[in-house]
Amino acid sequence: MIKVKPSVHLALVGLAFILAVASCSATGTHTTDPVPWPVTSLHYASNGNFSQFGQYLPAAAGFNLADVDSSAKSSAKTELDSLPAGVRGLVWLGDCDGATAAFKSAVDVFAGDPKLFGFYVMDEPTPSTCPAQNLLAEDNWIHAHVPGAKTFAILENLGPAAKPTFAGTYTPRDSGLDLIGLDPYPVRSELHQPDYAEIAQYVRLAEGIGWPASSIVPVYQTFGGGDYPDDANGHWVLPTAAQERQMLTLWAAVVPHPQFDYAYSWGSQRGDTALSQSPALQAVFAEKNK
Repeated sequence: MIKVKPSVHLALVGLAFILAVASCSATGTHTTDPVPWPVTSLHYASNGNFSQFGQYLPAAAGFNLADVDSSAKSSAKTELDSLPAGVRGLVWLGDCDGATAAFKSAVDVFAGDPKLFGFYVMDEPTPSTCPAQNLLAEDNWIHAHVPGAKTFAILENLGPAAKPTFAGTYTPRDSGLDLIGLDPYPVRSELHQPDYAEIAQYVRLAEGIGWPASSIVPVYQTFGGGDYPDDANGHWVLPTAAQERQMLTLWAAVVPHPQFDYAYSWGSQRGDTALSQSPALQAVFAEKNK
């Protein structure tokens, strides 16, 4: 597999923008700047979304799709219904046992709730431990019993970060998923510069196994450090504001209009520095999400 160098990819993005400007000029419209980030009305940042008093914290940076945990059904429903006006919920399930009685019970309580956007079914499942038929059974149940709810999972890279592959993972047909997240994290300690080319490469590979661009959710790196070693004897590094803007621009070139976008992560999970601890990155997302 030939890896696209960052310089080549950026040149292609620049050429596409020049052609777009020329086209606008020919039709009497004028554009002076490329779109600096994917355009969507829904913005999600996982983990640590609520204060001890129930306040939805990511709203401070313009996030309006909340991370709601279904592990306690009664409190999750209350949490969803208490979200501020204009904020909807993506309910975390984390279940791959199929449409069991417990799964049905966890899902059905949200039927008809106007605050519900959909369900985060699994995070980076792999077919060896999460059979596609189990995901399909779960997604079929959701679609039949909670009409309008979207189903979502992160698509796991089955290769190393430097040579990603989705060969042998889930497809729209065998999983039933509506939306899949792609999470290349280009800023890593072992690299002399971020591997921005991974963004376009992940999208190209996912499309190659049948996922249309309309189903792809960009996952932005907003964490670094902590107990998160990568697969090349290094670790992920919290992006600078300039690096984050570069990633957003490259995402816009390949997934310009996602159904929602995803910043990983608002809250720290394993001693890492996350978005909630970075005023510089919060400023970038507050501008983007407004």
